[in-house]
Amino acid sequence: MHVLVVHNRYSSAQPSGENRVVDEEVGLLRAAGHRVDVFERRSDDIAARSLLGKVAVPLLVPWNPAVRTELAARLRAERPDVVHVHNVFPLLSPAVLAACADAGVPVVATLHNYTQVCPPGTLHRDGRQCTECVGSATSLPAVRHGCYRDSRLATVPLAVSLAVNRRRWWSGVERFFCISGAQRDILVRSGMPAERLAVKHNFVPDPGTRRTGPGEHVLFLGRLAEAKGVRLLMAAWDELAATGGVGVPLVIAGAGPLEPEVTAWAAGRDDVRLAGLWDPEECRRGVARSVAVVAPSLAMETFGLVVAEAMAAGVPSVAAGHGAFVELVEDGVTGLLHRPGDASSLASRIRRIAGDQDRNGAMGRAARLRYEQGFSPAVGLDRLVEGYRAAIAGRSGGGEAAPPVGNEHAGPRRETRAGRDGGSR
Repeated sequence: MHVLVVHNRYSSAQPSGENRVVDEEVGLLRAAGHRVDVFERRSDDIAARSLLGKVAVPLLVPWNPAVRTELAARLRAERPDVVHVHNVFPLLSPAVLAACADAGVPVVATLHNYTQVCPPGTLHRDGRQCTECVGSATSLPAVRHGCYRDSRLATVPLAVSLAVNRRRWWSGVERFFCISGAQRDILVRSGMPAERLAVKHNFVPDPGTRRTGPGEHVLFLGRLAEAKGVRLLMAAWDELAATGGVGVPLVIAGAGPLEPEVTAWAAGRDDVRLAGLWDPEECRRGVARSVAVVAPSLAMETFGLVVAEAMAAGVPSVAAGHGAFVELVEDGVTGLLHRPGDASSLASRIRRIAGDQDRNGAMGRAARLRYEQGFSPAVGLDRLVEGYRAAIAGRSGGGEAAPPVGNEHAGPRRETRAGRDGGSR
């Protein structure tokens, strides 16, 4: 199969789980014998633009006519079987869908966040969940609140793009990949066409290492931001420390806007260690040495890469009991779920999972089995190819036009690693 992947790469200054997922899917498909080409823009390139070029970037968010022309010409010349769209913000724009229509090539799109119904894509504002724009014909509440980067001006291009391109997305994409059932439910309720929304969880490469003992620490691995539950975790850890702790330190690996606050909180403590940003190998080792991985997000996560990585390493998780975590973590079997936003609930779950080594070990083994059944590269490849076939058949009016797909499970699969934690802009 010949696939063209379309993606606007997020800034390298902000490690992105979305960039990583794209890279790993490309590697997975190529290792299985498929031809995969990439059409991309990079947000890093904005810094090199002239002042006038930088000023013009917001105007390109709703529509970039040059991208339409360039991509359509490439599609006509190369004739891929299917185009797989990921992120189009800020330099590609939904003009990529018009280019695919111009060339008559079917499109699938992975929805890594909630940008189809929420301009910043998070369903989160001012420390709480927000659905004011869900199901609305406009995104005026987002503009009024300045939901993107706390700026009304910066939110306007996203709101305009959502308003003017909504129908283009819904009619121009044969198959949307939702990365969790929780995400799909919200999008269906917003009015998106249910028949085009399929659940395809992200896969995680086998780390090649698993936990062999009880673990050395409790691990938070992700962006140091309010929506990720960092302040909630600090409050829960203080509550645990006040009653004697759990016998192992908390390791916090990541970077983000709350880094100065977290640094000040951890100063002088021997039960907390700040690790900074880890490279991929450090991530694998750190996860495999964990008593548990914690994911206390306040936002309704569309997926949870760190939870899937923990499962791959045979490590249980403590996660917020909402969004995609409810699908990823089987409460009491592969990990524990806490009441979202409740520091005492989070503290009690950490205490439980760290306090019973036998139960913890059983959860870790169950988590690894869950990974093998639902989040391995083999499963990820099957679901990708199935989605491509459905899109091709839908565009052609029947399955007979779908190209033969060979070597779907052949050979070792190449693993790549990019940034982590995200999709946030």
